[in-house]
Amino acid sequence: MIVIYKKIKKRNERKRLNSAVSNTDNPIELNPTVNPQLDGKKKKTLSPEQIAEKRRRNVYRWKIILGLFSPYCLQALDTTIIASALPFIAEDFNQIKQLNWIISVFNLTSAAFLFVWAQLTDLFGRHIILQSAIFIMMIGSAVCTGAPTSSFSVLLLGRALQGIGAAGVNISIRTILADRVSLAEYAVNWTVFALVSGIGFSIGPVIGGYLTQASWRWCFAINLPIAVVAMVVVVLVLRTELQGPQSIPEFEERGISTRSGRFLARISTIDYGGQMLFLWGFGLLILALTWAGGTYSWKSVAVLAPIVIGAVLAIAWVVYERCMVPGALMARILPRQKAMVPWELLRQRDIGLLFLINFSIGIAMFAVMYFMDIYFTLVEGRSSSDAGIALLFFLPGLAAGLYMAMFSSNVWPRQTFPALFLGSITSAVGMTVLAWGVQAGRTNLIYGMMALVGHGVGMRMNPASMHGLAYFPAMTAQITCLSSFAVPFGGLLGLTIMSTVFTNKSGVAQADAKDGVMWAFIAMMPVMWLSVLITTFLGNVWVLKEGGHEVVNGSYLWGLVFGRDIVRERRDRGEEVGDVEVTV
Repeated sequence: MIVIYKKIKKRNERKRLNSAVSNTDNPIELNPTVNPQLDGKKKKTLSPEQIAEKRRRNVYRWKIILGLFSPYCLQALDTTIIASALPFIAEDFNQIKQLNWIISVFNLTSAAFLFVWAQLTDLFGRHIILQSAIFIMMIGSAVCTGAPTSSFSVLLLGRALQGIGAAGVNISIRTILADRVSLAEYAVNWTVFALVSGIGFSIGPVIGGYLTQASWRWCFAINLPIAVVAMVVVVLVLRTELQGPQSIPEFEERGISTRSGRFLARISTIDYGGQMLFLWGFGLLILALTWAGGTYSWKSVAVLAPIVIGAVLAIAWVVYERCMVPGALMARILPRQKAMVPWELLRQRDIGLLFLINFSIGIAMFAVMYFMDIYFTLVEGRSSSDAGIALLFFLPGLAAGLYMAMFSSNVWPRQTFPALFLGSITSAVGMTVLAWGVQAGRTNLIYGMMALVGHGVGMRMNPASMHGLAYFPAMTAQITCLSSFAVPFGGLLGLTIMSTVFTNKSGVAQADAKDGVMWAFIAMMPVMWLSVLITTFLGNVWVLKEGGHEVVNGSYLWGLVFGRDIVRERRDRGEEVGDVEVTV
């Protein structure tokens, strides 16, 4: 760290010297808005056009925040509100051994259907897709509310519908936030909603705990009025602000004028083969991991068969997407269809690393939200409401991390790498010490480590999305989809493994439950520290004050350590700007 600090310090000194030399040549010409009569102080004066543009951006930002606040709260709240109610739901349905399915089925569908919604958002426009997703969440909540205790499958069906709708809400909102704005403005917009998301994740178990005291069904019923309000607000506030369907030049050239013709033409571009391979491949893998060690042994056919078939289908999905490249086999057979994930994204190194980083964010967030609730309830014997309140210690760390990430991206040093690296470290340290704190029973230490994990999550949420958008500015929906998919998928897989470990290590006694929670966190420690190592191989993104941004395609950290030249490429929002290279 000392070596890195010295390298950065030397680079900043060179920049200041170069800037001083440039400014002494002709300071007035370099910055015509400087007023030389201000006692040496430089102050920019904005033109009427710039003032009007700034006002327009502010109005647009607040309309977006107001219009999307309700649906985003709905999606965030629905993810964790049942954390405090899980034992009570499972007991009513007499499914204690299968309680992890109440979480897993929601996370599975919310992760798997993101790519479907991403394509639909571009094909049919942001507004109609957002409203459809909210409506599906409302239907799923109604099914869960009225599910009879004699039919556990009905409850799981409702949770699956909630997950599908949550996927649509998530990808629609994140795509809308990235529309029509620069990378710097996106940092501010997404920070606001990341904080809303964090508050929803944190207060969800608290609200769920109090509602469970009346009936766990209220944890689902509360979504119904929120969904109705969200749909109405989106119509009133954002109806004219949201982008419509994206143009498809090859269909426009054919002059399709009827509504049904345009609908069928757009439907024909969906990557059905890729979607099915993805759903079945990753779905079978998750099913196997959910059953393994609990319902069936690891050596049973019920576990080995879906693992093998799922792995084969997952590999087939990657190959299929490669064959969708223009000119490749599947692209010639199905010329109208567009790949659900463009191959140029999958082959870019930093995008793959960001996927793994977001994966670890999901593990950290869901591990604290669900397993600390189990610890407070089963080990410390707290009520559902008290356990939910204890989870609020995650929130201050999350808020601090979000603010530090926004400061790092927009003020100093206006880069994405430092926030990602520091966030990876604090999350890994927090998860590691949390496992020891659970075993030692030190409540105050547990609270502190929950906040530290929250800090690491907050530090990485915004910069992770910005980093990917900087590399592919024109692929807003696809980048936000990959980022959105990695978090719930990581949470799903992490919870599946942690639930298996917990089931195998815990028993009826309180001490056994404590050991189960401890070993569940220990199982995630290698993944968290691996994410720290992975982050060191990332490039870097500079958010420039004058607009646009610069990216480093190689490993930024190792370039500093070994003293290699770092090549920065200038880009802008939505399109690349020339081939300008800046060597640091």
